[in-house]
Amino acid sequence: MTSHVMPTAERKVRVDLAERSYDILIGPGLIAAAGREIASRLKGRKMAVITDENVAPRYLEPLMASLGESGIEAVSLILPAGEKTKSFEHLIPVCEAILGARIERNDAVIALGGGVIGDLTGFAAGIVRRGSRFIQIPTSLLAQVDSSVGGKTGINSPHGKNLIGVFHQPDLVLADTAALDTLSPREFRAGYAEVAKYGLIDKPEFFEWLEKNWQAVFAGGPARIEAIAVSCQAKADVVAADERENGRRALLNLGHTFGHALEAATDYDSKRLVHGEGVAIGMVLAHEFSARMNLASPDDARRVEAHLKTVGLPTRLADIPGALPPADRLMEAIAQDKKVKGGKLTFILTRGIGQSFVADDVPSSEVLSFLTEKHPR
Repeated sequence: MTSHVMPTAERKVRVDLAERSYDILIGPGLIAAAGREIASRLKGRKMAVITDENVAPRYLEPLMASLGESGIEAVSLILPAGEKTKSFEHLIPVCEAILGARIERNDAVIALGGGVIGDLTGFAAGIVRRGSRFIQIPTSLLAQVDSSVGGKTGINSPHGKNLIGVFHQPDLVLADTAALDTLSPREFRAGYAEVAKYGLIDKPEFFEWLEKNWQAVFAGGPARIEAIAVSCQAKADVVAADERENGRRALLNLGHTFGHALEAATDYDSKRLVHGEGVAIGMVLAHEFSARMNLASPDDARRVEAHLKTVGLPTRLADIPGALPPADRLMEAIAQDKKVKGGKLTFILTRGIGQSFVADDVPSSEVLSFLTEKHPR
């Protein structure tokens, strides 16, 4: 793993989608360099920047200054922070701000923030004028390695998470790794769950590298840039092969079917559970369920849990503060998940570390029995 660490501070990953291909730049100082990077790739000279009240005080001013220095005229909109911002209520002002900025075909909409801002802004960019250019400047680890790459955009509904949205690829992703230094330890850990996920999908050697090097990833520097670059390359490869999730891309949902159900069960209350924490618990559950179905060894589930626990992530239902609804109610949330086809449950299961696969005919009775066992209260 360490043999391909590059000496340069910045890495570039290409998402290969023919005429819609784009670059992901990874490294420190990219917010301050955003104007130059955008101007060298896009002809447009007007931008609408969408951000939230947590990110704006730190990064909005340097971003606007960078755009101005490159002759780009920009307006900004600051939204409340948190998962509940991914809603129709906030989609409308974002669309109006983009229209109010008189964004034309070659101009762009910029998402400056974590996954919530990226998903919401990308959805707005995808529907305003039937599709506007879009730039992701992710400021959380989770957004840098997952939600900013691949063009999935959307908002939540009372029926479930991300049920309303469109595929709309960005034109550029600028992952400024220095922005991660201001994340709370909890937010960084939550993003790390998505990094570990890439190892568990099909990169056992990467998972092993993380087990040995996670402290260096948390500390920053070359190991952090390396982990982000490997994660982005893994996602870029999957997206290039299956952009609209008709097959292989579904593997990226490892842990997410359980995780999304837990997020819905906690009413998207970030004090109780954030997305990456739900994914961490979900990945442990997916490995345990795979062992229960005699697909994988229980030792693999124990190894996954041990690593996620070591870095400080929750790994069990009992780790979520407050009461959870009973197992049958959790099943209702799972049944509403997007990964259901013809009423059959689709799960990402595993035959071992780095051996995930799509199981699209999982008996709901088995899942209910498993959840009842895991959540007897």
